[in-house]
Amino acid sequence: MSISIDVARIVLEASKQRARELRSPVSIAIVDAGGHLVLFERMMSPYGWATGHISIAKATTAVMFNQPTDAVAQWGSGIPGFASSMATMTQGKFIMAAGGWPIRVGGATVGGIGVSGGNAPGRDDDIARAGLAALEAGAPEIPPARPQPAPVSSSSWRSASQDEPISTQYLSSDQVKSDNEDASNQFHVDRSGGQL
Repeated sequence: MSISIDVARIVLEASKQRARELRSPVSIAIVDAGGHLVLFERMMSPYGWATGHISIAKATTAVMFNQPTDAVAQWGSGIPGFASSMATMTQGKFIMAAGGWPIRVGGATVGGIGVSGGNAPGRDDDIARAGLAALEAGAPEIPPARPQPAPVSSSSWRSASQDEPISTQYLSSDQVKSDNEDASNQFHVDRSGGQL
């Protein structure tokens, strides 16, 4: 189960409204349960590049640990090298700073919100929590994931000649060379790349 764009918009719009009330232009990122960006808005331009990346890192960290980023910062700061290792492993999508929260619907984590750029201590968290509160007030239903078609077993696939099932074994280098020679002998290609 993951967050829909409609649910992400509810959270983002409520967060933006709170940021406007506080006169605190911020960057807001919403990610899905896998940490993939779903929705993003930058309300300011001078420091938008940094706050944009930080908000995405906060949202991703909240989903990664299924807890607010402030909590991660509290226990993570006691582990030597933890922050730098995590930041490296996630290509910068990890941060230990307040402003990231998991988004939960019906007890399940469906995504995360990250806010960066608040102009006073606690602002990022305040703005993120406003988005979560709006979601709790409306609590939309998250539709179940669409059923995926059943995978086709490898025994039902046939080779082009339909004589035998396709094998999953690797070809030897001699077999690869032989196959490549056979393929190159089937067509003559001129220098311009066109087939003759």
